[in-house]
Amino acid sequence: MTSYVTKKTPGDVSWFTHDRFGMFIHWGLYAMPARHEWIKNREEISEEHYDLYFEHFNPDLYDPKEWARQAKAAGMKYVVMTTKHHEGFCMFDSKYTDYKCTNTPAGRDLVKEYVDAFRAEGLHVGFYYSLIDWHHPDFTIDMYHPRRDDPDALEQNQGRDMRRYAEYMRNQVTELLTNYGKIDILWFDFSYSHLKGEGSKAWMKGKGKDDWEAEELIATARKLQPGIIIDNRTEIDQDLWTPEQYQPTEWVRDPKTGELVTWEACQTFSGSWGYYRDEMTWKSPDMLIGMLVNTVSLGGNLLMNVGPTARGYLDRRAEGALKVYADWMKYNSRSIYGCTMAEPEFTAPADCRLTQSADGSRLYVHLFAYPFAHLKLKGLAGRVKYAQFLHDASELMFTEGKMDHFSAKDLERADDTLVLYLPPVKPDCLVPVIELYLK
Repeated sequence: MTSYVTKKTPGDVSWFTHDRFGMFIHWGLYAMPARHEWIKNREEISEEHYDLYFEHFNPDLYDPKEWARQAKAAGMKYVVMTTKHHEGFCMFDSKYTDYKCTNTPAGRDLVKEYVDAFRAEGLHVGFYYSLIDWHHPDFTIDMYHPRRDDPDALEQNQGRDMRRYAEYMRNQVTELLTNYGKIDILWFDFSYSHLKGEGSKAWMKGKGKDDWEAEELIATARKLQPGIIIDNRTEIDQDLWTPEQYQPTEWVRDPKTGELVTWEACQTFSGSWGYYRDEMTWKSPDMLIGMLVNTVSLGGNLLMNVGPTARGYLDRRAEGALKVYADWMKYNSRSIYGCTMAEPEFTAPADCRLTQSADGSRLYVHLFAYPFAHLKLKGLAGRVKYAQFLHDASELMFTEGKMDHFSAKDLERADDTLVLYLPPVKPDCLVPVIELYLK
């Protein structure tokens, strides 16, 4: 068994740390302007104008079964979809608001269809729920609110009551965790209590756990779904730490205790979470695979996002990115599922990343750059029983403590080094993986 011990969590993360790879889905009214999911904030759009999106939201091509099929083919084992984003629009049939998909031309509960489709494919199902709500009449105006620069913003704020809003959230979370069967992940987003307004906006305050009444909110969720996994974005540590649009370079630790934690990097195929028609910073195939491998090599999970169009389909760029994962994971997923950071005694060669099976029996070497003829692995002499490429299970020959090459016999001496002999042509695989069976 690998020796890593992580901080104890309230929820059951055993399946989560085995599965390693999930799909994030950001979908809402913001898919219609198609200029980023924060558009209401960025452009300070009025309620009157934003209502145009509500009036015309009609995802007639929504086929969650097709989304689920592509997620499964890509090797994703779980999924988290936005039930309500910061705009406040609900993708489910909540009885606590009229601002919901069933009151648009869509006319149906989009979350229910999502749950049914992904569950049918055997994926774990999760809900994203924004703690922020720019539509709710009790959500106080702050530095992120679209009305922050209105001349009468302070007057608009009078009478708003965050206690009523916190109750609204508990009621909706109760609906989400009662009406859709077993839910595996609850992904809250996000807190910013450290922020405060300046000058004439000094009255604006950031929001955090006290505003959300987070202890009661989390207790409600745990009572309804005891084994559920919850992130730490309410400002109360729970099960998951969630670095966003950032790739850690070491296993994430609790800054207060120094303990290793259960963590998940959340990333996008491009620079936006919601559908952004004109956004062009889409990640290359090499980067997509590299991010997944890097994350697992540091003991983490990767949650990779798609932003469906307003008509309800994944555009060709998103489908192409999913196909990159599908092609690679079809043959190499064994180096991801049930794997974690390799034991410290194993050192990755240059341009390589290591993962190791949780039972300690197999070590995986991911070749980010394909070496010429030989790969030297320090400290592995006498440790390896068998070596092969993972994608086709073809044997790789090796020697221990020496390199069997006429020009290196007197130059290369390292008693603890394992030398693998590689074919001259890189296999037809974006990132080839070597599987080492350990003694």
